Amino acid sequence: MAISAAMVKELREKTGAGMMDCQRALSEADGNLEEAIKILRKKGLAAAAKKAGRTAKDGLVVIVGDSREAAMAEINCETDFVARTEEFQTFARAIAEQARSEKLSDVATAMLRPAGFDPGQTIAQALASKIAKIGENILFSRVAYLAAGADTQLGTYLHMGGKIGVIVELSASADEETVKDVAMHIAAAEPRWVRRDEVAAEVINEEREIARAQAAAAGKPAQVLDKIADGKVGKFFEQFCLVDQAFVKDPAQTVGAMLAAKGGVTVTRFVRFRLGEGAAAAQ
Repeated sequence: MAISAAMVKELREKTGAGMMDCQRALSEADGNLEEAIKILRKKGLAAAAKKAGRTAKDGLVVIVGDSREAAMAEINCETDFVARTEEFQTFARAIAEQARSEKLSDVATAMLRPAGFDPGQTIAQALASKIAKIGENILFSRVAYLAAGADTQLGTYLHMGGKIGVIVELSASADEETVKDVAMHIAAAEPRWVRRDEVAAEVINEEREIARAQAAAAGKPAQVLDKIADGKVGKFFEQFCLVDQAFVKDPAQTVGAMLAAKGGVTVTRFVRFRLGEGAAAAQ
């Protein structure tokens, strides 16, 4: 069967594949468009597999949602050039949108879901097709979904155009400025926990033992080692627990003190993604 330019054009529009690839696929499929699409998908998956070992540490953190529910996804690529393209950004946002609509908080589960933004494929297959089209390794590294409770609200913040993303849940009574301030502080200060009672006992014990060993190695008397260790653990809490951290907009007070001054606002939980961290764990 003769393959017309119109047939090649239609296949290119549907798949994003190159002109010669479309020509060959249509010839192999004897002009059957759907069969040609299948052939290109199979080749796309093979091309994606070849690129899968390449480092993908650029990309975007994307957040979609409002004060009631929100999803955040980290989608990685190899270069900033690709990360800034409309095609990549639209793809990343589509994944985050689906994560929000389906309440997805696990990448492995999400990858098996039918891609609402690309009918006929799973998210994993859509990802492989995008890799084949763009020509870079692309990773769906991590995803988070949060829904606010009856007495809470969500705040979100994206820093540097998608380099750092934050979703935080806090009291419904918090005003807009406080919500924004807390989310921005989390982006800047990198807390690991909201408050001290969330830190696992083994983490505290490890910090205490390190502090004792350091003090002993420095020649401190045995009778003061515990006191020194207590002080070091206190500093650890101040560095990594949100409410104990110095508030970035006013380092003279802690975040906890700032929240108390705002009428007793409380923070329930937060999720913070920094671009590249998810990719490092996934590769």
